[in-house]
Amino acid sequence: MLTIKKVPTLVSNYQEDQNSDGNCNQPDSTANVGATGCGRNCLGNCCLPVSQLPLYAFKVNENDLDKKSTYSCNGVSPMCFLNNLLLGQWEDRMRRGLFRYDVTACETKVIPGRYGFIAQLNEGRHLKKRPTEFRVDQVLQPFDEKKFNFTKVGQEEVLFRFEPSKDDMSLFFPAHPVDAGSSSPSVVAINVSPIEYGHVLLIPCVLDCLPQRIDHESFLLALNFAKEAADPFFRVGYNSLGAFATINHLHFQAYYLSVTFPVEKAPTSRIMSRKGLHGSELVVSELQDYPVRGLVFEGGSTPRDLSDAVANSCICLQQNNIPFNVLITDCGRKVFLLPQCYAERQALGEVSQELLETQVNPAVWEISGHMVLKRRKDYDDASEERAWKLLSEVSLPEARFEKVKACVSTSAGIQLGPDNRSLDMKEGPYDSQTPPVASHLHQRCLVTSSLASTL
Repeated sequence: MLTIKKVPTLVSNYQEDQNSDGNCNQPDSTANVGATGCGRNCLGNCCLPVSQLPLYAFKVNENDLDKKSTYSCNGVSPMCFLNNLLLGQWEDRMRRGLFRYDVTACETKVIPGRYGFIAQLNEGRHLKKRPTEFRVDQVLQPFDEKKFNFTKVGQEEVLFRFEPSKDDMSLFFPAHPVDAGSSSPSVVAINVSPIEYGHVLLIPCVLDCLPQRIDHESFLLALNFAKEAADPFFRVGYNSLGAFATINHLHFQAYYLSVTFPVEKAPTSRIMSRKGLHGSELVVSELQDYPVRGLVFEGGSTPRDLSDAVANSCICLQQNNIPFNVLITDCGRKVFLLPQCYAERQALGEVSQELLETQVNPAVWEISGHMVLKRRKDYDDASEERAWKLLSEVSLPEARFEKVKACVSTSAGIQLGPDNRSLDMKEGPYDSQTPPVASHLHQRCLVTSSLASTL
């Protein structure tokens, strides 16, 4: 068994209420304690089925990845409504003091160089508590209700439910009852240790207590989250167990950052493709000249077509015990699949002491080029060379990555083919607007007073 010791990031204020063996000192939120709940107003079966939460119901569009949702409410633009809702609720939680620190006060800079890696000094994310031991050699682990999970989170940390609409449009309900007889609700909650502005957690079917593993419906929900936001600066990420997920309860993360990520700029080489309906094509490319080997999925005849191809690939990696990270970008039109072995190398003693002392855990955001640094020295000395050195330790060796490509080709039903794409550096979708220093604030879609009054 391979394990590493790391200081866990607190994503919920309720996560601190644990005893020495990692178990929660809270009532069992899955117990049947009556209609009045456990008294904590949590997300467990004791409280959630008798609660009312804001509901954002997104339009299910199975026809075209590029089509936008329709929404009509007080003249609010459909492209901005979800952003307004998320940021308005997120800022409300900031005013109420639910975050562990003010992330907007963290220093952030774009590192000079070809890729423009982003460095953030986030000393508030480093907890002065003893490290916890995590197993890193088993991607699939059973859910353990005795350990911290999201059913123990208080509803004050929840922004809204995010679920498919039953009508042919996206709808918002400021207060909607959670029907005990319906399917388990999916919720968007704050991350109380945010990396960036608007940092949230998407928790699919919270009452089902799903372990941290990709499945088809949950991944489609995450892709729709990025699609519905309709903002290229809003990305959705996922970390598997063994790739620096520390909570074994299914969740995705997302936040805003108004700068192109280095991984989005990286050149690619087309290696697989599959023809679809109406002349559509699903394409898988390989990252080139980037420190971490990875694959990029684009296209498909429908959102589900793209989602299923990625989900099938992730399921194959899970079954073969290969840790990985996923980044959903470009409003749900592009997905990066990034297998990694840093935690494995760390457990085997193959990572240098110099890198270990930085206490950087290279999860999806770091691998994508947003380096969250915990020491002033590392921030002041940040360079593209240093970022490259760290991320090179994350990447799978070439032989193991070739097995990943074969696994993806078989599981996703996409034929391997010859390279036929230019390897030039890519321009980001909004490179002309990219600021010299990354902004914490989302400028294009501000919270309106009319919307805030309805929340």
